[in-house]
Amino acid sequence: MKKKNCAETCNPFKLFGVINIERNIFKITFFALLIFSPYLFAQKALPQTQPAQSGDLVEVLKSDELEIINLPGDESRRVINGVFRHKGALLYSNLAIQHINSNMIEAFGNVRILQGDTLTVTGDTLYYYGNTRLAIVSGRKTVLKDTKKTLTTRKIEYDMANGIAYYKQPGRTVDEENVLTSKEGFYNTATKEFTYYKSVKLVNKKYTLTTDTLLYNSITKWSYFNGRTKIVNKDGTVVGTRGQYNTESTQSAFHTRTTVDNETYTLTADSLIVDGKSSDGKGKGNVVIVAKKDKTVLNGDEGYYWKTKGYSKIFGHAYVRNVVSEDTLYIRADTLYSYENSRDSTRKLIGDRNVFIYKSDFQGKCDSITYDTSDSIIRFFRKPILWSDQHYQMEADSITAFLVSNEINRMLLKGKSFVITEDTLVKQFNQVKGRTINAYFQTGNKLKQVLVDGNGESAYYAVDDKQKNIGLNRVECGRMNLLFEENRVQRIAFIGKPDGKLIPPSKIKPAERQLDGFNWRISEKPTKAKTTWQEK
Repeated sequence: MKKKNCAETCNPFKLFGVINIERNIFKITFFALLIFSPYLFAQKALPQTQPAQSGDLVEVLKSDELEIINLPGDESRRVINGVFRHKGALLYSNLAIQHINSNMIEAFGNVRILQGDTLTVTGDTLYYYGNTRLAIVSGRKTVLKDTKKTLTTRKIEYDMANGIAYYKQPGRTVDEENVLTSKEGFYNTATKEFTYYKSVKLVNKKYTLTTDTLLYNSITKWSYFNGRTKIVNKDGTVVGTRGQYNTESTQSAFHTRTTVDNETYTLTADSLIVDGKSSDGKGKGNVVIVAKKDKTVLNGDEGYYWKTKGYSKIFGHAYVRNVVSEDTLYIRADTLYSYENSRDSTRKLIGDRNVFIYKSDFQGKCDSITYDTSDSIIRFFRKPILWSDQHYQMEADSITAFLVSNEINRMLLKGKSFVITEDTLVKQFNQVKGRTINAYFQTGNKLKQVLVDGNGESAYYAVDDKQKNIGLNRVECGRMNLLFEENRVQRIAFIGKPDGKLIPPSKIKPAERQLDGFNWRISEKPTKAKTTWQEK
C-alpha cells in the first residue's frame, strides 16, 4: 500500500491517526530532547538542508501546541494557536501546518495577517508561500483593513512582497466617505490605489458613480474610469466613457463624447470638464448646449456653461437654434453668448463678429446681434443687412426687428437707412432712404408701410390700373409715408414740401433708376446650410 502525501491529501485534524502507534514514543523523545539538549532539538526542527536561505524561512514565535510530522519528502509542523513571523509580517491562526521543505503554511480558523502598523487581513483559511510571500486568504468573510479603508470579499490573494492585493469575487471597499463595490479588484498598499473591474459602483452622500473599470487613489481622491460611466448627484447626471473624477472636489474630466444633463440644460462635447459643486462645465469638440425651458440649442467647437449665473459662451463654428412656434431661428457668429433670466426662464442671446441669421421668412448678416426672447426683439449692429423671401432688402447703421407671433411686425432702421424692394412686374427696384425708417409688415412678412424721418428720398415705379408702367417717381422730402402692396408703392404722403418728378419710361436714364448708395446684395443672403456651417 502506497503512502499518501500528507500535505496534499491528509486532513490535518486527523493527521495523528495515521501515526498513532508511534505517538507515545515520539512524545517521550520530544520532552527528553527539550530538557537535555535544546541545541539538538533545534537541529531536528529546522534541518540544515532547506530550499531557501535560513533567513527566508517562516519563523514560529509562539504556540499553545507544536508537533513535528515527518513524512517522506515532507517535514512539517502542526501548530495550535500559533504566531508566525516572516519578513516583518505576523501570521495568526487556530491551526496551522507548516511545511518546512517548501516554506509554506496552511492555516485554518481565525486567520489573521498583520503587516506594519496599519494593514491586517483576516479570514477563515490561509495558504502562505514564504518563498514568494504570496498569501491566499479565504472564508465566508475575508477582510483587508488598511488605515481607514476596509475591503471585504470571499477570497483575497495578497502579494506581500509587492504590496498588491487581488480579489476575483465580488468585493466591497469602504472608507470615511465612499462605498465602492465591484466583481474584481486590485489594491496597491504602497500607492493606496484601487483598481476595480466589472459592475463598479462608487457611492457617497453627494453622488453615485457607476462604470466598467475604475482606478481610485484614496490619497489624491481621484478616480480614473474606462467604459460607460455615469455620475449622478442632486444637480444632474454626467454620462461618458473615459475620464477622471475627484471624489473630494467633485470635479470630473471626460476625454470621449460626454453629456451633462440637469433640470435646466444638457451639455454634450467630445471632451468635457465639469465642476460637480457648481455644475459649471467646459466642453471641446462638437459642443452642443441645450436649454430645456426655451428650446434653445447652442453649437460650436468649444463652449462654457456657468450654471449659477445661467450664462453660456460658445465659439468656433458657433451657431444657435431657437425654436419658436413651428419655426426655427438660426444665428451664427464667431462667438455666441447666452444669458438666462431665472425669473421667467427667458433668454438673451448675443452674437459677436461675422454674424449670419436665418429664419424661414427672413435672413441677414451683421457684425453684432442681440436677441431677447422675453420681448422677441432682435437688434442688429455694425453694418447690418436683411433680406426677405418677399423680395426686399434693408440696410442701416443699426436695425431692430420686432417679432409678434414669430413673425416680423416692425423694423426700425437708424442711420443711413436704405430699403430696396424688387418689383417683379416691371423687373426693377423700388427704393427708399433716409436717416430713420420704420418699416411695418403684414401677415406673411409682406411689407405694408414705410415711414421715413429725415433726409427722405425715394425712387419707385408707378403703374396704372392695367398694371402698366407709367414712369419712375423720384422724390426728395424730409419726411414721407409710403404704403406698399405686393412690393409696389400704392400711395405716398409727404410731410413738408416735396421735391420730385415723374420720369416717363422712355426717358429714364440708367443713373436715374438708382438712389445714391444703391447696392442690391441678394447674392450675399445667407442660407440655412451656411448659417449652420454646412457650407462656406
